[in-house]
Amino acid sequence: MHIRELRADETGLLKDFLYEAIFIPEGVEPLDKSIIYQPELSLYYEDFGSGPADNCLVAEVDGKVVGAVWTRIMNDYGHVADDTPSFAISLYREYRDKGIGTEMMRKMLTLLAGQGWKQASLAVQKANYAVRMYEAVGFRIVDENAEEYIMVREL
Repeated sequence: MHIRELRADETGLLKDFLYEAIFIPEGVEPLDKSIIYQPELSLYYEDFGSGPADNCLVAEVDGKVVGAVWTRIMNDYGHVADDTPSFAISLYREYRDKGIGTEMMRKMLTLLAGQGWKQASLAVQKANYAVRMYEAVGFRIVDENAEEYIMVREL
Protein backbone atom coordinates (compact mmCIF):
# COMPACT_ATOMS: atom_id res chain seq x y z
CA MET A 1 0.00 0.00 0.00
CA HIS A 2 1.23 3.45 -0.95
CA ILE A 3 -0.22 6.79 0.18
CA ARG A 4 0.31 9.81 -2.04
CA GLU A 5 -1.24 13.16 -2.93
CA LEU A 6 -4.17 13.23 -5.32
CA ARG A 7 -3.10 14.38 -8.78
CA ALA A 8 -4.97 17.24 -10.47
CA ASP A 9 -6.30 14.87 -13.15
CA GLU A 10 -7.81 12.61 -10.49
CA THR A 11 -10.23 15.02 -8.77
CA GLY A 12 -13.16 13.15 -10.32
CA LEU A 13 -12.36 10.30 -7.91
CA LEU A 14 -13.69 12.47 -5.07
CA LYS A 15 -17.24 11.90 -6.32
CA ASP A 16 -16.77 8.13 -6.21
CA PHE A 17 -15.26 8.22 -2.76
CA LEU A 18 -17.89 10.64 -1.48
CA TYR A 19 -20.56 8.14 -2.49
CA GLU A 20 -18.60 5.34 -0.79
CA ALA A 21 -18.37 7.49 2.36
CA ILE A 22 -22.13 7.64 2.83
CA PHE A 23 -22.82 5.39 5.77
CA ILE A 24 -25.56 2.87 5.07
CA PRO A 25 -26.63 0.91 8.16
CA GLU A 26 -26.93 -2.87 7.88
CA GLY A 27 -30.14 -3.90 6.14
CA VAL A 28 -30.79 -0.49 4.55
CA GLU A 29 -30.89 -0.13 0.77
CA PRO A 30 -28.04 1.98 -0.67
CA LEU A 31 -28.98 5.43 -1.91
CA ASP A 32 -28.96 6.26 -5.61
CA LYS A 33 -25.57 7.59 -6.69
CA SER A 34 -27.19 10.86 -7.82
CA ILE A 35 -27.35 11.85 -4.14
CA ILE A 36 -23.80 13.21 -4.44
CA TYR A 37 -25.07 16.03 -6.67
CA GLN A 38 -27.21 17.49 -3.87
CA PRO A 39 -25.82 20.91 -2.79
CA GLU A 40 -25.01 19.73 0.74
CA LEU A 41 -22.80 16.99 -0.72
CA SER A 42 -21.39 18.62 -3.86
CA LEU A 43 -19.51 21.09 -1.65
CA TYR A 44 -17.14 18.22 -0.82
CA TYR A 45 -15.74 18.15 -4.35
CA GLU A 46 -16.80 21.22 -6.39
CA ASP A 47 -13.78 23.36 -7.33
CA PHE A 48 -11.56 21.11 -5.23
CA GLY A 49 -8.03 22.46 -5.08
CA SER A 50 -9.07 26.11 -4.99
CA GLY A 51 -9.23 26.54 -1.21
CA PRO A 52 -6.43 26.97 1.32
CA ALA A 53 -7.27 23.74 3.16
CA ASP A 54 -8.00 21.65 0.05
CA ASN A 55 -5.79 18.60 0.56
CA CYS A 56 -6.28 15.04 -0.60
CA LEU A 57 -4.28 11.89 -0.05
CA VAL A 58 -5.09 8.62 -1.75
CA ALA A 59 -4.14 5.04 -0.94
CA GLU A 60 -2.99 2.83 -3.78
CA VAL A 61 -2.82 -0.95 -3.72
CA ASP A 62 -1.25 -2.64 -6.75
CA GLY A 63 -1.52 0.61 -8.72
CA LYS A 64 -5.26 1.05 -7.99
CA VAL A 65 -6.58 3.95 -5.90
CA VAL A 66 -8.62 2.27 -3.17
CA GLY A 67 -9.21 5.09 -0.72
CA ALA A 68 -9.08 8.83 -0.22
CA VAL A 69 -8.96 11.27 2.66
CA TRP A 70 -9.55 14.91 1.93
CA THR A 71 -10.00 18.17 3.77
CA ARG A 72 -11.37 21.58 3.02
CA ILE A 73 -13.00 24.44 4.80
CA MET A 74 -16.68 24.10 4.06
CA ASN A 75 -20.01 24.53 5.74
CA ASP A 76 -20.58 20.79 5.98
CA TYR A 77 -22.00 18.57 8.70
CA GLY A 78 -18.73 18.68 10.64
CA HIS A 79 -18.15 22.45 10.36
CA VAL A 80 -17.05 23.97 13.66
CA ALA A 81 -15.19 27.15 12.59
CA ASP A 82 -14.18 29.03 9.46
CA ASP A 83 -10.49 28.31 10.18
CA THR A 84 -10.96 24.57 10.72
CA PRO A 85 -10.65 22.11 7.84
CA SER A 86 -13.30 19.38 7.74
CA PHE A 87 -12.37 15.78 6.97
CA ALA A 88 -13.88 13.31 4.54
CA ILE A 89 -12.51 9.78 4.22
CA SER A 90 -13.56 6.75 2.27
CA LEU A 91 -12.29 3.36 1.24
CA TYR A 92 -13.77 0.85 -1.12
CA ARG A 93 -15.56 -1.73 1.02
CA GLU A 94 -13.13 -4.58 0.33
CA TYR A 95 -10.19 -2.48 1.63
CA ARG A 96 -11.76 -1.52 4.96
CA ASP A 97 -10.59 -2.87 8.32
CA LYS A 98 -7.01 -3.27 7.10
CA GLY A 99 -5.47 -0.16 8.75
CA ILE A 100 -5.42 1.82 5.50
CA GLY A 101 -7.89 4.45 6.73
CA THR A 102 -5.99 4.93 9.97
CA GLU A 103 -2.73 5.44 8.10
CA MET A 104 -4.35 7.91 5.69
CA MET A 105 -5.81 9.86 8.64
CA ARG A 106 -2.44 10.03 10.39
CA LYS A 107 -0.68 11.28 7.28
CA MET A 108 -3.36 13.91 6.67
CA LEU A 109 -3.19 15.13 10.27
CA THR A 110 0.59 15.49 9.90
CA LEU A 111 0.12 17.38 6.61
CA LEU A 112 -2.42 19.77 8.16
CA ALA A 113 -0.22 20.44 11.19
CA GLY A 114 2.69 21.17 8.86
CA GLN A 115 0.53 23.71 7.03
CA GLY A 116 -0.15 25.49 10.32
CA TRP A 117 -3.77 24.52 10.94
CA LYS A 118 -4.65 24.40 14.64
CA GLN A 119 -7.44 21.82 14.50
CA ALA A 120 -9.55 19.70 12.16
CA SER A 121 -13.13 18.45 12.43
CA LEU A 122 -15.51 15.85 11.09
CA ALA A 123 -19.03 14.54 11.51
CA VAL A 124 -19.79 10.85 11.77
CA GLN A 125 -22.98 8.92 12.32
CA LYS A 126 -23.09 7.42 15.78
CA ALA A 127 -23.65 3.93 14.39
CA ASN A 128 -20.62 4.13 12.07
CA TYR A 129 -17.80 1.74 12.99
CA ALA A 130 -15.31 4.49 12.03
CA VAL A 131 -16.00 6.37 15.28
CA ARG A 132 -13.45 4.12 17.03
CA MET A 133 -10.82 4.83 14.39
CA TYR A 134 -11.34 8.59 14.69
CA GLU A 135 -10.93 8.36 18.45
CA ALA A 136 -7.79 6.23 17.99
CA VAL A 137 -6.15 8.99 15.93
CA GLY A 138 -7.03 11.65 18.51
CA PHE A 139 -10.43 13.06 17.57
CA ARG A 140 -12.77 13.80 20.47
CA ILE A 141 -16.50 14.36 20.52
CA VAL A 142 -17.34 18.04 21.01
CA ASP A 143 -21.03 18.01 20.08
CA GLU A 144 -23.73 15.65 18.93
CA ASN A 145 -27.25 15.53 17.60
CA ALA A 146 -29.68 12.65 17.39
CA GLU A 147 -27.71 10.87 14.65
CA GLU A 148 -24.16 12.23 14.54
CA TYR A 149 -21.11 13.10 16.58
CA ILE A 150 -19.14 16.23 15.76
CA MET A 151 -15.49 15.49 16.47
CA VAL A 152 -12.41 17.72 16.64
CA ARG A 153 -8.72 16.90 16.66
CA GLU A 154 -6.25 19.48 17.94
CA LEU A 155 -3.14 19.73 15.78
